[in-house]
Amino acid sequence: MAETGLIEPKIAEFSLKATLTGDFPSIAQRFSTLQMFSVKLEQDNSLVLLSVESRDMQKNPFLFFIITLKPDSIVVQYSIALDTSEKMRKLYVVKNLLGVLSLITDLYYADPAGLYQYVDSTIDDVLGSLSQNYSALFNNYDSLFNEYRELKRLNIELTASNKNLAVQATQAVSENRELKERLKQLETYSDESLMVMLEDWIDAHNSTIDIIEFSKSYKIPAPRIEQMLNKMVTTGYIELKG
Repeated sequence: MAETGLIEPKIAEFSLKATLTGDFPSIAQRFSTLQMFSVKLEQDNSLVLLSVESRDMQKNPFLFFIITLKPDSIVVQYSIALDTSEKMRKLYVVKNLLGVLSLITDLYYADPAGLYQYVDSTIDDVLGSLSQNYSALFNNYDSLFNEYRELKRLNIELTASNKNLAVQATQAVSENRELKERLKQLETYSDESLMVMLEDWIDAHNSTIDIIEFSKSYKIPAPRIEQMLNKMVTTGYIELKG
């Protein structure tokens, strides 16, 4: 047989005693309306119910269970994915078997003692596997819950801190805006003040003025300096030489 490279599931099986009180065609008719099952009447006087839960890449059934109802017994076959719990998988299949039997109690029933014992042992297997890890699970939960509470506390503190920082930032922006306005006012000289400043500069620099240098020193636009110098000349405040 050629290797396909596909991972095949494990197959498990169990059987129970049962009694047919009706007939299989009537049972088949009852299940024919349920999309969950494919129903087939066999020539050996049995009824097969197939439920396919998933398929592989080649469209073959991967997760499935088959319930074969015989006149005196029930045979259940089911697949188990390799990465899942066999005990939980069996419990799932048994649950579905009980659902099937509940629909045909007037036509077919499993031996009560055998069915109850099998269900009881299946549940015990699951509870046993859970109890072995209960302490570890509880400790992990307790540790995670404590971490969650600590993170929640830190989140509350950080939220409050962020609100305070937001208020402080808003205040800082407002103060900075006010300072800029005050600085702008200080840097905006009146015409009279600028004329005095220009005159003082000219007196201090041998009756000369470097407009670019004056502009850099007092942060006053050069065009306004030129405009003011022209005004001072035309009004006779200063005289041009050379």
